[in-house]
Amino acid sequence: MNKLKRGEFFGAHYQKLNFEDFTITDTEYTHNKVDWHFHENPYFTYLLQGKLYEANKKEEYYLESGSLLFHNWQDAHHNIKPKDYTRGFHIEFNSDWFLKHDIASMDFEGSLNLKNPVIKSLMNKVFLETKINDNQSQLSIELLMIAIFNKMKTHESIVNTKTPEWVKKTQEILLETDVNYTLEMLSKELNIHSVHLSREFHRYFGTTFGQYVRQLKLNKAITLIASNQLSMTEICYKCGFYDQSHFISSFKQIYKISPSSFNKNFKNVKNIQL
Repeated sequence: MNKLKRGEFFGAHYQKLNFEDFTITDTEYTHNKVDWHFHENPYFTYLLQGKLYEANKKEEYYLESGSLLFHNWQDAHHNIKPKDYTRGFHIEFNSDWFLKHDIASMDFEGSLNLKNPVIKSLMNKVFLETKINDNQSQLSIELLMIAIFNKMKTHESIVNTKTPEWVKKTQEILLETDVNYTLEMLSKELNIHSVHLSREFHRYFGTTFGQYVRQLKLNKAITLIASNQLSMTEICYKCGFYDQSHFISSFKQIYKISPSSFNKNFKNVKNIQL
């Protein structure tokens, strides 16, 4: 079975950043099929554009733009890509990085499909930081990655402990449906008082209900920006914002730049490194 060393991913790299203990690549997938292989280090794959089928020995994923996976080291898998243009963003760590930051990589077994909108929002900030790529970028990225692993660990501990049934149902409703839920709508759906839901939401989701829903909307907006098929006005309304001013201010609150500036950064790719 093929073993890929640090920084090796199938495809053509638009950008490749080598830091001391981690490597980041922005890659166009050029192979229609990749046979069974594994990577020597743990890494994230964030699908920026296109679609991808991926399977390991336990699970299979049909990934679309905005999908985020974490693979622990030596997690064998294979891929199939449709003919569409497909672009992925990878962050790969060596063992020293985990030791330096007192993170146990083995707390995250196998392959994880990460749907938490807060984690995806942090990953979007990492992507933006790679496009800035100045003297402060390494520190900024490391702090963001520590936050991501902390969120992942919190989520895993919740999954592995006994949680109220409404928590699982809330995740299913908010992540799997395309309805713009308010707190009142969700409380009726769950048959839980809105005050109780608001108070308990942060305990299980690590943020307020309002922030969680806002992150969902903005992550969807970024996916649509990446598709390059809709205008900013169309994206604004499709994501549930009542006007462009609200959309832009919400976007700036999280990412410190406007949606149009994010779009420029997204398209800011360097010459392909073969």
